[in-house]
Amino acid sequence: MSNKEFDRFIEELQKEIIAKEIEEFNEYIVELFHNPKNWGKLEEHNLSVKNNYKGKCGESIKYFIKIEENIIKDITFITDGCGALVAAGSQTTIMARGKPLEDIESLKTIHIDQSLKGLPKDHKHCAELAINALKDTIKKYKKNISKVNSL
Repeated sequence: MSNKEFDRFIEELQKEIIAKEIEEFNEYIVELFHNPKNWGKLEEHNLSVKNNYKGKCGESIKYFIKIEENIIKDITFITDGCGALVAAGSQTTIMARGKPLEDIESLKTIHIDQSLKGLPKDHKHCAELAINALKDTIKKYKKNISKVNSL
């Protein structure tokens, strides 16, 4: 098999894999888990809070957030979870950026799921994990701020 034939084989295989992923999920979710938004870590000097949150299945998601005047100015994440968790984490950061902390506290799993145009039933927990992790990170931030303010 020549290099050109091999490259064509790989390209066709990738198209087949993506088509099956779209069948199981949807185009938007597949796009987000192949090209996540806000993936990575913020630099320490731009960071207000970071927090690692572990799910029931052993996967984890970690948010890195810059907060100014109770507004999320920047937010990124990393995860060791599946593609659905990558998509849910990505969508959560999209929805959280620029929002006041009070708005984040009212976000629910259903909001993430709906904005992803519906996760399959066996992956709904990914939206729950993403939102619970974000809320836990905000809680950690508020706890740290109240400690600093009480000094």
